[in-house]
Amino acid sequence: MPADASAEYTPPKIWTWNKPSGGRFDNINRPVAGATHEKELPVGKHPLQLYSLGTPNGVKVTVMLEELLAAGHSGAEYDAWLIRIQEGEQFGSGFVEANPNSKIPALIDRDPEPQGSPPRRVFESGSILLYLSGKFGAFLPEDPAGRTEALNWLFWQMGSAPYLGGGFGHFYAYAPVKIEYAIDRFAMEAKRQLDVLDRHLAGHEYFAGDEYSIADMAIWPWYGALAKGRVYDAGEFLQVHEYEHVNRWSELIAARPAVRRGRMVNRTMGDPAGQLHERHDAGDFETKTQDKIEAAAA
Repeated sequence: MPADASAEYTPPKIWTWNKPSGGRFDNINRPVAGATHEKELPVGKHPLQLYSLGTPNGVKVTVMLEELLAAGHSGAEYDAWLIRIQEGEQFGSGFVEANPNSKIPALIDRDPEPQGSPPRRVFESGSILLYLSGKFGAFLPEDPAGRTEALNWLFWQMGSAPYLGGGFGHFYAYAPVKIEYAIDRFAMEAKRQLDVLDRHLAGHEYFAGDEYSIADMAIWPWYGALAKGRVYDAGEFLQVHEYEHVNRWSELIAARPAVRRGRMVNRTMGDPAGQLHERHDAGDFETKTQDKIEAAAA
């Protein structure tokens, strides 16, 4: 049972892991790294093998892959394998080899440059976006000013989202007890971040200016969803409708066909018609969404 949130906590001199932490992710949280069991990763037919889940970090990469394919980069064909983190699949030996940090997403490029190189692992969502952008020469401005601005915002997202997800989201939605100080602290930060974005987007169509880039792909799954009240059931609490420029931009990104497809991949929640647990071919969006699989099994 969690400690009384109203009681003052005095940390011990040395912290030890001697009881469950509580909360939604209690069963997968641990203070050590490494594999817990032997399990090789599956490998499909395409050069790019993605191991992921349809969380905001996972969506960044599936949106990028779908955008690359939509732009004509046939070499971006990919297999997307579902990693069920609530069941601890990220601690299998094959996944840990792909990402020693045991976090989705992880990408294996089986046809990297230079030709003849062994398969290459890429982990951390921002690193994957940069890698794919470099591999295909796409979605990063070529001019130095635009490129720098896109990278500014990409790294802003990588540094800021943990305060939104691990801070606000955890204490507001997932923690075993509601702690006023923690919720107030991270609600303040979440709103400050939305204001940062809103002020920038007041004068820019996209984060790098007039050009859609990996910065937008990184920020949209987190903050576009937050602005629309789709995460943590916190739209009213944070009064997200006030951030009109973020909402305008969120709708602009959401309308892109590749974004709509990318959001479906490895998704395991919501409308079954919007869930494509695994993606191995472009036709899967028409034939293998969860509603069709369930109907066929009925």
